[in-house]
Amino acid sequence: MNSMTGYGKATVERDGRSLTVELKSVNHRFLDISTKIPRMFIAYEDAIRSALGRALTRGHVDVYINYVRSEQSDKQVTVDIPLATGYVEAAQKLFDAFPELRNDFSLNSLMKSSDVLTLTQSDDDSELLRQMLIQAVDEAAKNLNAMRRKEGEALKTDLLNKLDFFETLLNKVKLIAPDVVGHYREKLTERVTEALQGVTLDESKLANEVCFFADKSCIDEEITRLTSHIARARELLAEEVPVGRKLDFLIQEFNRETNTICSKSSFLDLTDTALAMKNEIEKIREQIQNIE
Repeated sequence: MNSMTGYGKATVERDGRSLTVELKSVNHRFLDISTKIPRMFIAYEDAIRSALGRALTRGHVDVYINYVRSEQSDKQVTVDIPLATGYVEAAQKLFDAFPELRNDFSLNSLMKSSDVLTLTQSDDDSELLRQMLIQAVDEAAKNLNAMRRKEGEALKTDLLNKLDFFETLLNKVKLIAPDVVGHYREKLTERVTEALQGVTLDESKLANEVCFFADKSCIDEEITRLTSHIARARELLAEEVPVGRKLDFLIQEFNRETNTICSKSSFLDLTDTALAMKNEIEKIREQIQNIE
């Protein structure tokens, strides 16, 4: 199981070129890729997205690229021979016109003359650049997933502990539930007896009222479904494939059944326990939002 939070970096070096890709991911409902790359790599953006799509299924991913070429491969010096020839001929003509002046026009002077030497950047090998980029993205994604898996294992342990505590609360509900009807019967008997003030109590009507309450407040189905949901959540947490969306849906069912228990409860201990379950559900939901 993977978290959606992580960081991965990889550097590929070839022929005096160094290309570094950094990936930073956080949780997101879908796979959302944001590229922050030099203009020269815009043409490869689709290739970047395809490579990340093969490695990741969910999360917002920021992509950073740094590219460096060594001076030997990055820049070239070109010489304008016709222009240099013009400078030399002009210097000779000046010397001929002014023989009294010393001719100190040297090769160093010629090299410093405007536009004789030009520093240019050679074109990059687009196919080599693409190969380096995809390799760096693949390796960075691999490192990102290694970190996401480590974080995911920590999330898994925490979620299992929270499920254990939730199950403990549910077991408490199971123990309390049978007493709810008896508690209601006692309270109802007390109130009716007090209201009638010595008049004989109609036991059949009291029994009907208690039966109606028992049917309305029965939470056996909710307990059964929650027990099943807990088992299913543990199964999903044991799987190796991305299960974040399934867990997100399942925790909604946890919340639905627990809300029903709260709405049916008129017994303080049961209500308090159900509210504690809802609190634990929120903690579980927060953690699930980070699972791929």
